[in-house]
Amino acid sequence: MNEPQVPQSRRGLARRLTMQALYQWLVNETSPESLLRQFREQPEGLGRADPEYFGELLHGVVDHANELLQTVVPHLDRPVAQLDPVEYAVLLLGTYELQYRPEVPWKVVVNESVGLAKTFGAEDGFKFVNGVLDKIARSARADEIAAG
Repeated sequence: MNEPQVPQSRRGLARRLTMQALYQWLVNETSPESLLRQFREQPEGLGRADPEYFGELLHGVVDHANELLQTVVPHLDRPVAQLDPVEYAVLLLGTYELQYRPEVPWKVVVNESVGLAKTFGAEDGFKFVNGVLDKIARSARADEIAAG
């Protein structure tokens, strides 16, 4: 695992915890309600993370997982089954924010996702995540990118 990067914002911390929860959801098939309870009951709880954003991201990704995956698949260079669970979780999370949280700038979504992939993923997994989310952003946020 790479050297952890510490997100500074409450939403950044919520993204980090959401990625960890999504990893558990993907690997252990843990229900979102169980994950929310687990994270809230930890001794450190959610810490400084935005609890509402954490809950929204977790439920949003799980509830829209099939739709999000349909958005991701055309941009992959490998079958979904070959994705590392960290890459998979980060791609679903980033795609959710690009599609459902338009107030979050696309560059923030991509940069935060790359940071999560660097922290938790394989050595060069962040490059893959960056490339895929950049392509998704160019479609999902074309007007924002053109304006800016």
